[in-house]
Amino acid sequence: MAGAGWRRAWRSGPGAAPGIRSGRTPRPAFLAHAGWRSLAFVLALAFVGGAQAEVLAARIWPAPEYTRLTLETKEELKYTLFTVKDPERLVLEIETDEIAGPLADLQGKLTVEDPYIKGLRVGRNRPGIVRVVLDLKQTVNAQAFTLKPVGEYGYRLVLDLHPLVPIDPLAQLIEQTQQSQAQQPPKTPGAAPVARLATIVVDAGHGGEDPGAIGRRGAREKDITLMIARRLKALIDAEPNMRALLTRDGDYFLPLNVRVDKARAIKADLFVSIHADSFVRRDARGSSVFALSERRATSEMAKLLAKKENESDLIGGVNFKGKDSYVTQTLLDLSQTATIDHSLRLGGSVLQQLGSVNDLHKPHVEQASFAVLKAHDVPSILIETAFISNPQEEKRLASKAYQDKLARAVLAGIKDYLLRNPPRPNSPLTLN
Repeated sequence: MAGAGWRRAWRSGPGAAPGIRSGRTPRPAFLAHAGWRSLAFVLALAFVGGAQAEVLAARIWPAPEYTRLTLETKEELKYTLFTVKDPERLVLEIETDEIAGPLADLQGKLTVEDPYIKGLRVGRNRPGIVRVVLDLKQTVNAQAFTLKPVGEYGYRLVLDLHPLVPIDPLAQLIEQTQQSQAQQPPKTPGAAPVARLATIVVDAGHGGEDPGAIGRRGAREKDITLMIARRLKALIDAEPNMRALLTRDGDYFLPLNVRVDKARAIKADLFVSIHADSFVRRDARGSSVFALSERRATSEMAKLLAKKENESDLIGGVNFKGKDSYVTQTLLDLSQTATIDHSLRLGGSVLQQLGSVNDLHKPHVEQASFAVLKAHDVPSILIETAFISNPQEEKRLASKAYQDKLARAVLAGIKDYLLRNPPRPNSPLTLN
C-alpha cells in the first residue's frame, strides 16, 4: 500500500521512527507518557528462541467463537503484542527480516465474513522488526502464545481473538429451537403437549490447525466429520422431540475441554463425537463406537486411538499454561459410573444401526480414556465412521449419499436409545 493515510497508520503506536508524529504523541514521549500506555496497553511480551526466524506459512481461521492467526516458522519467534485505540487495532511485532512469501500473502487470506478482523496489513517497522496490524471490528480479548513442533508442523506463533462476551451455547441452542418452532405448522387444538426436547450435542472431530487423519486420495478427516455432523444435526432437528447443537460449524479448532463444556453448559442428554479412523494397514476397515473407560482400555487399538485423539490439543494448538486440561484430568465423581453405563447403551444402539451401513470393525462397543468423552453427567460416545486410511472407505466417506446413510444410522441408534431411556426432566428445553 502507499499514500499518506497508510504512512500515518503505520507510524502510529510504539516503535514509530524518532521525530515522526503519530496521530497524537511523538515516540520519545511514548516512553514516559502514561496516557499513551493506557492507549497502547501491552497484552503480551515473549522472548523465546532465536531471532530473525523465517516464516514458513501463515494461516487465518475465522469463526463466530474466535479467530485464530497462525505463523509457522523454523525457529521460535520473538514477538510483542499490544492494542491501539481510536480506532481499535491489534499490533503484532515479530523479529524477522522476512516480509515476502507467506507474510506478504497474509492480507489476501482475510475474508469479509471474519467477525473480528476488518483489515490487515504487514510491513517492516524498523530493521529486524516486521509489524502486522489488525484493524478490528470490535474490541476483543487477544491471546498470543507459541507452540513447539508437533506432527507435520514446525514452531508456531498463535494469536487468538475472542469476543469480550463469549458465545453462550445454551442461548444459541434456545434461539435455534425457537426459530425452528416458528417455522413449524401450528399445533392441532386439543393435541397432547410434548413434555420436552431431547438435546444432543454433535461434535465434528478435529478442525482448523488440526486436520485429523488424511486419506490417500487427500480427504481430510476434519472435513468429513463436519459434513456428517451437519447432516446428523439436520436430521435430529427434523424430529419433533429432538434438537441438536454442533460443537463447531466451520473449519476451526476447538480444544477438547471446550467441546465437553458445551455439552455440560446446555445440560445435554447425549454427546456424539464424529470421527474417521486411520491405521497403518490400508486394509483396516469398518465402523467402531467407543465409550469412556474408568480404568484401562478394552484393547490395545482402543488405547492407541484414545492417545492419538487426545493429542488433538497439541496439534490444534492449546495454551496449557495455568489451565487444568481434560487430557490429564481424573474422573470427577462416582456419577461417572452411571454415565458410562448409559454411554455403553447408547453406543450399542448406534453400533447396531451402523452395521446396516458398513462392516463393523468390532462387534461391540470398545472403551478407552478419551478426553472428549469425560463429561461426567452426559452419556457420550465417539464414532469412528470408517477408516479414511482405507482407499475404498475413503472414497465412500467423500460421498454425500454415504454420509447421509451414516447420519441416518446414527440417528436411528439415538432414537432407539431415547425410546428405552427417556430424556431427563431437568433439561432447559421444554415445549408448551
